[in-house]
Amino acid sequence: MSEPAKLGAVPPGGTPRRDPWPAILEGLRGRCPACGKGRMFRAYLKVADACPSCGQELHHHRADDAPPYFTILVVGHVVGALILLVEELWPESPIWLHALVWPTLVLVLSLWLLPLFKGALVAYQWALRMHGFEAEGRAAASALRTSRT
Repeated sequence: MSEPAKLGAVPPGGTPRRDPWPAILEGLRGRCPACGKGRMFRAYLKVADACPSCGQELHHHRADDAPPYFTILVVGHVVGALILLVEELWPESPIWLHALVWPTLVLVLSLWLLPLFKGALVAYQWALRMHGFEAEGRAAASALRTSRT
C-alpha cells in the first residue's frame, strides 16, 4: 500500500505540487497566485491574460458559474438569517424599511463577494494545475530535469 502524497512533495511525474491555501488567499486579495504582487483582474471581473508583475499566464482559468453560485449561496444565507432576526426582534418594523434595506444589502454584498470568489477560484485552479495551468508546470519540470543532467 502506498503512502498518501504530501503537499509540496514532488510526485512521480516530476512536477512539484503547489500549496493551494496561500494561492487561494492571494486570489481573495485579487493578486497573482504565483507571485502575490501583480493584479489578477484588469477590470471588475475580467481576469488579466498574464500577471503584470511576474508574467504568469492567467487566461487558462475556467471560473464559469462557480463564483456566482458561491455568491448566491453566501448572500442568501446571510441576508435570510438577518431578515429572520429583524422580524424576531422588531416584528412591527415598517414594510418600506424592509423594501429599502434588504435589496440594497443583497446588491452590495453580491458586488463585493463576486470578485473575491472568482479570484479564489482562479487561484485554486492555478494551484491544482487545472485546465491550461498544467502545461507551464510540465515545461518547468522539464527544464529542471534538463538542468540536472
